[in-house]
Amino acid sequence: MRTFISGSLAYDRIMDFPGRFADHILPNKIHVLNVCFNINGLVEKFGGTAGNIGYTLGLLGEQPFIVATAGDDFGRYREWLRSHGLSDRWVRPISGVLTAGAYITTDLDDNQITAFNPGAMAHEAELPPLDDSTEPTQVLIGPGNKADMAGFAVKAREAAVPFFFDPGQSLNIWQGEEIRQAVQGAAAFISNDYELSQFLQIAAWSMSDLYRAVQMVITTQGPEGVILDRQGEKLLIPAVPVKDVLDPTGAGDAFRAGLLKGRAMGLDWDLCCQLGTVAAAYAVEHYGTQEHQLDWQAFCRRYDDNFGPLIC
Repeated sequence: MRTFISGSLAYDRIMDFPGRFADHILPNKIHVLNVCFNINGLVEKFGGTAGNIGYTLGLLGEQPFIVATAGDDFGRYREWLRSHGLSDRWVRPISGVLTAGAYITTDLDDNQITAFNPGAMAHEAELPPLDDSTEPTQVLIGPGNKADMAGFAVKAREAAVPFFFDPGQSLNIWQGEEIRQAVQGAAAFISNDYELSQFLQIAAWSMSDLYRAVQMVITTQGPEGVILDRQGEKLLIPAVPVKDVLDPTGAGDAFRAGLLKGRAMGLDWDLCCQLGTVAAAYAVEHYGTQEHQLDWQAFCRRYDDNFGPLIC
C-alpha cells in the first residue's frame, strides 16, 4: 500500500537549564520580561510530525512518502531519511529559508519554554497526485502548512482515498468553517484529549457533528492508552508497559505509524490501535523522536505478550 504522510520536517534543538525558570522571573515585572537562561548545552535531533511518523513506519517495513517542505539546511536530514530507506521525492526544497526548527529549553521542574520557527513550512508543498495508480493508497494529514492540509484533504476526497485528519498543534491557525470543511469524509480524526476539545470549540461542533463527518475518532490518552470511538461506541486500547519512560514526546507520532502499518496490513481498527500502542512504547523508551530501533519479529513478540497472537 502507498502511504503519504503530510506534515512538518523540523530540527528539534533541545536545551537543559540547570535551574528553575520561576527563580529568575519577577512576577511584578512580567509585563517587561527580559531574562537570559544559561544552558548546559544544546542537542539537535531530527523531528517534525511527518519525519517522526515516516521514521517509525519505515522501521515497521513500510516505505512511506513524506510530503513537506525543507530549507537550505535540509542536507543532514535528507541523508538521515535516505539512510533509513525513506524517499524525499515529495519534500519540496525552499531556497533562502531554513527548515522549520523548534528551540526547547527545559528546567529542573520539567517546565518548558519553546520557540518555533516555521521557516520552510510557511511555504506550500507539492502535493502528489492520488489518482495515478491502482495501488491501494492512504494519506495521513498531520499538522503543517494549512493550505497543504486543506488541499490534501480535497485531493483525497476527490480520489476516494482514505485519509486521516490529525490537526494537532496546527489547531490555533484554523477558523471554524475551514476546519469543518477539511475534516469532512476522513477515515479517522486523530488527536489527544485536549486537542479534541480544542477542535470541537473551534469548529463549534458537538461530538455528534464530528461523528457525521468522519468514520472513526481516535483519541490518545497518554499512559492510559487510546480510545477508539466508533460513532459513540468507545473502546479503550490500553498502553503497553514500558521499561523506562525517557521521553514521551514522540509517543503520539509513533502511535500513528503503528496505526498506519495496521491499515496497510488490512487489519481491523482495534488491532491497528494496538499496533500503535506497541510502537509508542518503543518511542518513549528513548530520548528523541527518531532514536528508537525495532525489529519486526521482536515487535510482533511484544505485541503477542500484550494482546495475543498477531499474524506477522
